[in-house]
Amino acid sequence: MVWAAVPAFFKAYWNTNETLFTLMMNYVAMQVITYCIIFWENPKGSNSVGTINSASRGGWLPSLFGLDYGWNLVIVLGLTLAMFIYLKYSKQGYEIAVVGESENTARYAGINVKKVIIRTMALSGAICGIAGFIIVSGASHTISTSTAGGRGFTAIIVSWLSKFNAFAMVLVSFFLVFMQKGAGQIASQFNLNENASDVITGIILFFILGCEFFINFKVSLRSRRKSSAA
Repeated sequence: MVWAAVPAFFKAYWNTNETLFTLMMNYVAMQVITYCIIFWENPKGSNSVGTINSASRGGWLPSLFGLDYGWNLVIVLGLTLAMFIYLKYSKQGYEIAVVGESENTARYAGINVKKVIIRTMALSGAICGIAGFIIVSGASHTISTSTAGGRGFTAIIVSWLSKFNAFAMVLVSFFLVFMQKGAGQIASQFNLNENASDVITGIILFFILGCEFFINFKVSLRSRRKSSAA
């Protein structure tokens, strides 16, 4: 939350570009993680922390309903429900929608745009922190500069395809994972390069996102006669 509040503050008061600012903050965060890995590396000189507390499982999320990833599902579903209610039925969610559509309209309606920007980005950062906690404590049980694995960029695609609907994001996320695993299976069966699955996934997503252009716009060709007459 604190990390996301920094670019939010600059965006609210000096109208900086939040995309570039947050991307640059990512590089700083990666260097902080690198320092921590070297400080706590195990064994020394390995440049890795290894599996955290493999013997005692300290810091690991416990199993739930006999599932190692049970708490992961509960936390994610709980966040999904909370964000759906927050965005759909709360005053703050309405303010986010208005500011997103037009900052000038929001100011005319008496909404404190700066407050909305800072609050929303800080809350988003907190949710990202929870996601990171789930990845480390509930799944990989280790940490490195590649722990996120590009999930933030995938999240942009998920939110775009789901039209910012919290429950639709669950379905779209499942679709993307299913598609990535399927593309990986295709690449392995046909002895393709390890990056072939990413290429296949990228091509599919390109056409899915590209279809929106033809949904929102209609291509109309003018004849030469009409153009010359004009």
